[in-house]
Amino acid sequence: MGAKVLIIGAGGLGAPAALYLAAAGVGTIGIADADTVDLSNLQRQVIHTTADVGKKKAESAAETMRAINPDVKVNTYYTFVNSSNILDLIKDYDFVIDGTDNFPAKFLINDACVMAQKPFSHAGIIRFKGQLTTVIPGQSPCYRCIFKEPPPKDAVPTCRQAGGIGAMGGVIGSLQAMEAIKYITGWGSFLPVIF
Repeated sequence: MGAKVLIIGAGGLGAPAALYLAAAGVGTIGIADADTVDLSNLQRQVIHTTADVGKKKAESAAETMRAINPDVKVNTYYTFVNSSNILDLIKDYDFVIDGTDNFPAKFLINDACVMAQKPFSHAGIIRFKGQLTTVIPGQSPCYRCIFKEPPPKDAVPTCRQAGGIGAMGGVIGSLQAMEAIKYITGWGSFLPVIF
């Protein structure tokens, strides 16, 4: 496929999404993540192994994706996504996957994708629960339509604080990959907000 998908976050959601997109033959996959692999990540971030501990997550993910499919082009961005770089990051991609774990990043991704008219899949997990929706700017409600503004600081625990079952990240991240594939191929209908 000549399609281009950007995954923001190579963690619990981005990891399974990246694996399935590489296996599906998506032509170019971007991975943006400024973190390094930690032993505590491995129960939910299945793209990394114990041998990858200490590596940049984006590089570790790229190595695994190329091992699955050497024909995939992987672009790595070892950076925090912020308001000064997000429009440049998303501009060359057909679809964006939000694999982040914090509300400021989720709202930033939403706002940039809506502004740039880029379709994207939002998702989040906590403990045994997950949520997912795909946004097609101009055709569907966006993240900010559903959640008007970020919750007050510390009102909702992060996945790191509350924990997340690895298999839940696998399920939701795989669904995000499926949403990207549906968009790329033009087959199927997108999932509404699911919790």
